[in-house]
Amino acid sequence: MVQSSYGERRPRFSGRRPNDYGRRPSRFGGGSATHGRPPSRFSRPSGGGGRGGPRAKHLDVNLFVNKAVSVEETETKFIPSQSFASLPVHDQLKKNIITKGYVEPTPIQDRVIPHILRGQDVVGIANTGTGKTAAFLIPLIDKMIAKPRESVLIVVPTRELALQINQELKGFIPSLKIFSVCAVGGANIGPQISQLRYHNQFIIGTPGRLKDLIERGRLNLGATSTIVLDEADRMLDMGFINDMKFLMSKMSRERHTLFFSATLSPEIERLIKDFLREPVMVSVKTRDTSKNVDQDVIRLRSGEDKLEALHQLLLKPEFDKVIVFGRTKYGVEKLATNLAKRGFKASSLHGNKSHGQRQKALGLFKEGAIQVLVATDVAARGLDIAGVSHVINYDLPATYEDYVHRIGRTGRWGKRGKALTFIG
Repeated sequence: MVQSSYGERRPRFSGRRPNDYGRRPSRFGGGSATHGRPPSRFSRPSGGGGRGGPRAKHLDVNLFVNKAVSVEETETKFIPSQSFASLPVHDQLKKNIITKGYVEPTPIQDRVIPHILRGQDVVGIANTGTGKTAAFLIPLIDKMIAKPRESVLIVVPTRELALQINQELKGFIPSLKIFSVCAVGGANIGPQISQLRYHNQFIIGTPGRLKDLIERGRLNLGATSTIVLDEADRMLDMGFINDMKFLMSKMSRERHTLFFSATLSPEIERLIKDFLREPVMVSVKTRDTSKNVDQDVIRLRSGEDKLEALHQLLLKPEFDKVIVFGRTKYGVEKLATNLAKRGFKASSLHGNKSHGQRQKALGLFKEGAIQVLVATDVAARGLDIAGVSHVINYDLPATYEDYVHRIGRTGRWGKRGKALTFIG
């Protein structure tokens, strides 16, 4: 046995795997099916059985232990082929990009933007936190400036990601007369219907709400020439495949399709074949987890209280902005309540909360008004929250891929972060 950096004991590598765990989460409770993952990490979930559905099996505890590395010592510095100032885009858009502080593109931006500007279908495979939102927004804004009567549909798995993309879009479009509408479930549909009476160059939404608006006759995709499927693997895992196909069927076959995913499973490859025409494949995924994240486990001793162990961690001054991930909506709500009773500034984020409640919790956390955000995997993908010091897996994730996305909420944009996983 060796001592972890947080005073708990963890095993040396033994090749042994923990017992089965975890339930297949509900639609908004997070988690994902195990599509195309290597069997050396875990097997596919077994079928059937119980209210929780299939279970993921045999995650190796050692996958949760990985020290951050120094980029300068271990990797060659990326040199982009162009700067944002040299992009062949509209002058006002270029000014807005520079005003936002963008100087040099990230690898995904450097490689994807030229293809999108040329109107090519693109498949982008990239880790979380690599800047892919700007990679598709910048060239598509330029396209809408040239063709203002057309529109772009951006489809994402969660309302939080939709709202975040819409907010980032607004930072790129001052003085450009570009308009957008965010159509997400859980929010009042009335204002969304009102906004759709006007022409919006960007329609950003979740699959279920977009389908609902089409079926009500409030959204017509006839003039929508471009579609972005972001976090496509997550939408597949959440059961949105039929909704995605429905949306695509309402568009012209002569469309511009952009497809972004963190993984490339057989199911994703089939979607690419069905949805895209001669796409350019761009992959900048170099490793599963961020090199900036220290990863370790907290092994509970026999009889040790898990909540008390979490309490002691959160008392440490360096745990100043923490996301704690739980498996179920009920468990997350209960944990947040218990932490609040213990004097911590904590709130919860899960699918049983209303749209307004979820946005309030996110806002308070982003502003630093609360120390702890307790969440299901609804917060594991796409959300860009500055300065998250720690991610704690209070409950084990359903798959290793879910783990990767959870801990991707820290260590972003070159900063160091820490991820801890409770075991036992």
